Amino acid sequence: MKIFVGTDHAGFELKQKLVPFLESLGHEVVDKGALEFDAYDDYPDYVSLVAQEISKNPDSTKARGIIIGGSGEGEAMCANRFKNVRAMEYYGPHSNVSIIKASRNDNDSNILSLGARLITEEEALKAVQDWLETPFSGNERHVRRIAKLNNING
Repeated sequence: MKIFVGTDHAGFELKQKLVPFLESLGHEVVDKGALEFDAYDDYPDYVSLVAQEISKNPDSTKARGIIIGGSGEGEAMCANRFKNVRAMEYYGPHSNVSIIKASRNDNDSNILSLGARLITEEEALKAVQDWLETPFSGNERHVRRIAKLNNING
């Protein structure tokens, strides 16, 4: 699967660990930045690049995105502005790992947003692996709801 990754300075160090981990699992990784640490960069510059790719190719069996920020919150908000994007935020085990599986099973989430200041490297890698390994159920009610989400023109 093709995985697009993007982060600002807050998630730069975690991204450096995440990319080789994803490659070791056999995924093709496309790094959308930041490509060097800059304490003054802004997450929308990189998150939007990931979200644009997923918006154009929303089939989660072929491509997904992983975005990283300090909390993951603003990053998920940014990504979810794009049509066909269903970004879920994960900021640690206190938010319950089962939410990752539910986001895939029920909502076919295609972007995972991680809060680098709130989780350890090990927690992040476990969350990513769980998210990548959980399939979408394809249940009719979930398909119907996703179609409705995709037709909202707020």
